[in-house]
Amino acid sequence: MKEFNATDYIQHHLTFLTKPVGEGGFWALNVDSLVTALVVGMLGMGLVWWVVRGAVSGVPNRRQAFVELACEFVDDQVKGVFHHEGRERFLAPAALTVFLWVLLMNAMDFLPVDIMAWLLESVFHVHEFRLVPTADVNTTFALALSVWLLMIWFSIAAKGLGGWIHELFCAPFGSNPLLWPANLMFNFIEYVSKPLSHSLRLFGNMYAGEIIFLLLWLLAATGIFGTILAVILGLGWAIFHILIVVLQAYIFMMLTVVYISMAHEHH
Repeated sequence: MKEFNATDYIQHHLTFLTKPVGEGGFWALNVDSLVTALVVGMLGMGLVWWVVRGAVSGVPNRRQAFVELACEFVDDQVKGVFHHEGRERFLAPAALTVFLWVLLMNAMDFLPVDIMAWLLESVFHVHEFRLVPTADVNTTFALALSVWLLMIWFSIAAKGLGGWIHELFCAPFGSNPLLWPANLMFNFIEYVSKPLSHSLRLFGNMYAGEIIFLLLWLLAATGIFGTILAVILGLGWAIFHILIVVLQAYIFMMLTVVYISMAHEHH
């Protein structure tokens, strides 16, 4: 029997539950990322819906007060960036949804990977299952591309199709036909860089956090001293990681608001 080592351990926890789509193996779905994202999304939005549905006009309870604070916080952030009409109809609710969803997906990194792996294998007979959807670049790219498509949609809605195309060729250097290639290249780079930076920032931070947790658990397997050191370092990293989890959700939300707000600007 092959001896289990550190490489096996890390590879095991970094292997997705992947199912191919069709024949040929070109398309595949990371079932673990999809299932976890859907479950935490429905739980988070369901909890907010449940609290709002039972809201009272008098003194709120703790649940209602927490949801109201979250809604007011997000609305204030959107109000500071988006200076156009219709904020409350789409952008503020969308920003709240993005913030809560990304926050919950990031927070899955706090679950103990070995205990969860044992539980999933014992109950569902699943050997590979990654619990942090935002540590999957496919998830972060899907979110970023959704925001990117919304950005283009709102840009066309605000300026018209002709106005949007005119902006692609005539901004920022001017409308002289000789400058059209430079303008188009400049805008092409901008349009490509937005989803790349939007997705890779979130993915990189969450993937790095996942790796550090795995390395700390490996340290605990080296003996008594390693276990004590891993507990101390793990506690410190977990506390610091709370900031990373919340901050990355906030940054992703704010970039979503900024990109959609920029789509309404005329050049």
